[in-house]
Amino acid sequence: MELIALILGALALLLGFVAFIILNKKISMPQDRSGELQPFENKLREEIQRLRTDLSSLESETRRELSESLSRQNQSNSKENRENREELAKSLASMSETIAKLTENLNEETRKNREESNTSLTKLSQQINTDAGKNREELTTALNNLSESQSRKMQDLATNLQTNFEELRKTMEGRLEKIQETNEKKLEQMRKTVDEKLHDTLEKRLSASFKQVSERLEQVHKGLGEMQTLASGVGDLKKVLSNVSNRGMMGEIQLEAILEQMLNPDQYERNYRPSKTGDQVVEFAIRLPGRDDDGSCVYLPVDSKFPLASYNTLLDAQEEADTVKIDNARKELRNSILNSARDIHNKYIKPPATTDFALLFLPLEGLYAEVLRDSSIFEEITRKYKVTVVGPTTISALLNSLQMGFRTLAIQKRSSEVWKTLGAIKTDFGKFGEVLTKTQKKLEEASKTIELASHRSRQITKKLNKVQELPVEETAEILELEALEEDDF
Repeated sequence: MELIALILGALALLLGFVAFIILNKKISMPQDRSGELQPFENKLREEIQRLRTDLSSLESETRRELSESLSRQNQSNSKENRENREELAKSLASMSETIAKLTENLNEETRKNREESNTSLTKLSQQINTDAGKNREELTTALNNLSESQSRKMQDLATNLQTNFEELRKTMEGRLEKIQETNEKKLEQMRKTVDEKLHDTLEKRLSASFKQVSERLEQVHKGLGEMQTLASGVGDLKKVLSNVSNRGMMGEIQLEAILEQMLNPDQYERNYRPSKTGDQVVEFAIRLPGRDDDGSCVYLPVDSKFPLASYNTLLDAQEEADTVKIDNARKELRNSILNSARDIHNKYIKPPATTDFALLFLPLEGLYAEVLRDSSIFEEITRKYKVTVVGPTTISALLNSLQMGFRTLAIQKRSSEVWKTLGAIKTDFGKFGEVLTKTQKKLEEASKTIELASHRSRQITKKLNKVQELPVEETAEILELEALEEDDF
């Protein structure tokens, strides 16, 4: 406890000394220097605050340790006190006298120490004042010297900076002037180059444009001639199509071209007579295989119709956007298609020589689309007259389906032949297995013979190893003699 008290007293004395120095400096220092020493004072204050914090933490730690030590000491002394209580009671009387004497001596010693402490504190205070005055004078002198040195350095630095800035400004101005002159020269060169290239490019493009214009004019002139030729051709085609028989021939030619492309020549027939007793001849009839295997055929009639007049009337009415004319033209086209279907039904559908339905071919897709647009026409023709209306695209798909059916039927007819061929192959394969077995036996016999010959060859080699070898010259002579003898034979 006495040691802790001494430590705390020393720290308090140190704090008081520092505070005293700061106070004296603030009092004795001029007003203009107080601002310069303000950072030093702040640092001192922070250091004092830190010391106080450390002192408080040290005090708390010391108190905690003392309390723990006292508690442990109390626990250990409780037993000893009980044991020594009687001895202490006996010793108290003698100790009381000793304590009284010690108290008197302690009081006297304390008085002397107090007087000595007062004297020491007085001397210490005087010494502190003296040292503080000296330190204040030394600090003032050092600060003055530092201020003068800093002022001189700042002036020198300002002079150097001004000189460097002046030199840098002159250098930059010179470089900027050179860059400006160089840029002006390059810009002038670029302007001349651009003008030359622009002039050349304009001349080239103008000449190319004039050339293209002249070529286009020539092409337009040629196109006008071709248009005139095409107009005359269209006029000729219109004259051809104005004749009913010519239109029918065009439909037949188109239908024949499709049939030739999709079917084989033996799969359809031209100008087929469905009835042996009648004179009616259908343009084309597709040959379908019969149900029996006797090679009989059933024919599917295909007739081409081209009601161009009714269709042109409808197109003209649609261009005029006249609903009355459009309805009348559609009725006319409907009647024409129905009449054609009726003729096909009455003339060409003759079961069992033909199928119970026929095909009505329309050469134009637009005409076919117009018929399909009115679903009642298509349904009535199919239901009442057993006639199916087809166009160039749909008849191609239909013929493709028929072609696939023909191939399937041919495969079915040839399946028996394929089965017989497979049976013959199976028989031949059995014979081949027998021959292969015999060959395997022969190979095994040959292998055994080769193995026996190899075994004998090894035995002969072992016996020959025991025979002494002849010199090379004698061997050559003997071999030559044997060769001559073989040649004689």
